[in-house]
Amino acid sequence: MNKKIGIIFALVLVAFLVMGTASAGLFDFLGGDDAGDNATNDEDTFIVGFDAEFPPYGYKDDSGNYVGFDLDLAKEVCERNNWTFKAQPIDWDAKDAELDSGSIDCIWNGFTINGRENDYTWSEPYIDNKQVVVVRGDSGIANLDGLEGKIVETQKDSSALAALQGDNKTLADTFAELTEVADYNTAFMDLESGACDAVAIDVGVALHQLANKENGTFVVLPDIISSEQYGVGFKQGNTELRDQVQETLDEMFEDGTVAKIAMNYSDSGVPGSLIQK
Repeated sequence: MNKKIGIIFALVLVAFLVMGTASAGLFDFLGGDDAGDNATNDEDTFIVGFDAEFPPYGYKDDSGNYVGFDLDLAKEVCERNNWTFKAQPIDWDAKDAELDSGSIDCIWNGFTINGRENDYTWSEPYIDNKQVVVVRGDSGIANLDGLEGKIVETQKDSSALAALQGDNKTLADTFAELTEVADYNTAFMDLESGACDAVAIDVGVALHQLANKENGTFVVLPDIISSEQYGVGFKQGNTELRDQVQETLDEMFEDGTVAKIAMNYSDSGVPGSLIQK
């Protein structure tokens, strides 16, 4: 009897081991090539925290891989420093907790410096970004004055929201409603369906959306809400890592690599937004 119980126990143990190995392989497959969901942070690994729904700077493509201008820059920085690159999608509301805990090394994803100067240890700015408004092509709205009495959406904790709650609050007060949504993909679905009348957004993200829609579906209003600069945000006091990344970025600007990578995102206006060194 004891021998039979021992055999049964051994078979059960083997089954669990096989299932565990298969599950791990499945999770790795679902995560994409650069998924960092289970990444272990060490001196040879560089984990970039980013919003996976913020094209062209960081997003998931049709094949399920994480791509984007900022991620491409980070990959090149890693290659030049012999680091392992990991793209770690994060909940934007939890970005500070992720950085403080050490689960990510930096926030690199169209990350606005303005208004956050004292919250992080920053790289030098590399993108001059603008906040604009997108409407449907058949809306009849031609400028910011046309937003009076309209429903306007923007992403929570975004630069557009900060502008409309700050220097441009007078404009926002003319709206029927200023609504915060989790991401810009949701905002554009609402715009297309008529659930909202306009989306306040970063110009690069706007141009990316327009490039993937039939011509005339959406239009960008000519007025600019505000402008800002993007940088790489590190945990306060982490100057050693910041300096190493900055030195590599400077080399990449000097040898033309940054400009070359930016050309891959010309439809989103990235080359024209670069702050030249």
